[in-house]
Amino acid sequence: MGIELARRGASVGLLARRREVLEEIVAEITAAGGRAMALPADVLHADSVRVAACELRRKFGYIDLLVANAGVGGTTYAVDLCENEVAQVIRVNVLGAVNSVTAVIPHMIQRGSGHLVAISSLAAYRGLPKSAAYCASKAGVSALFESLRIDLRKTGVDVTIIHPGFIKTPLTAGRMRMPYLLELDEAVRKMIWAIEKRKKNYSFPWQLASIVRACMLLPIPVYDWIAARNSFRE
Repeated sequence: MGIELARRGASVGLLARRREVLEEIVAEITAAGGRAMALPADVLHADSVRVAACELRRKFGYIDLLVANAGVGGTTYAVDLCENEVAQVIRVNVLGAVNSVTAVIPHMIQRGSGHLVAISSLAAYRGLPKSAAYCASKAGVSALFESLRIDLRKTGVDVTIIHPGFIKTPLTAGRMRMPYLLELDEAVRKMIWAIEKRKKNYSFPWQLASIVRACMLLPIPVYDWIAARNSFRE
């Protein structure tokens, strides 16, 4: 997403743990005439994220857009549920987003302008088989940012929650059943469209999003019967 934002004129700060990956992306952006900065940090460490945000402001000025996109997946099956694996997913997906927001939100409120974007998932809507930790974490992210959206009304800070379906990435590699699978480039275009339109909530692809919304209306026994026969973790 950073590359596409840079193409559209944004100065981009890229935060992740792997410096070499960040520097490759920065090199690609700068070679195309854009501006980018690598910020090696772990979203689990609030102080490191805060320091990275300060470095970005020193180089590029104020931060007007945060995309909270750090996340991990993994299979969590009730039969062999491991509390440590669940805790790690929750820490990265939820607390990582919290640490990212707290690093930028005071300055956005002070300026009276900004945009917080959460990359959640359609998995946030209902529990899916063998996905307890992931579904719980994404439901948490969506609820967190929805609360922020309400709290930030009239501050000038907008909040967008994006719920993608299946996207072809390393997280989904090897799975056999992924309806309406999107190529990464197409998914990025859709997400940036939602960001530019400052959508409050955006779910895609529409076909899968419609199915998920319909499932929210099903009686619990009916949903359980259907969900048990449609695992996407195989």
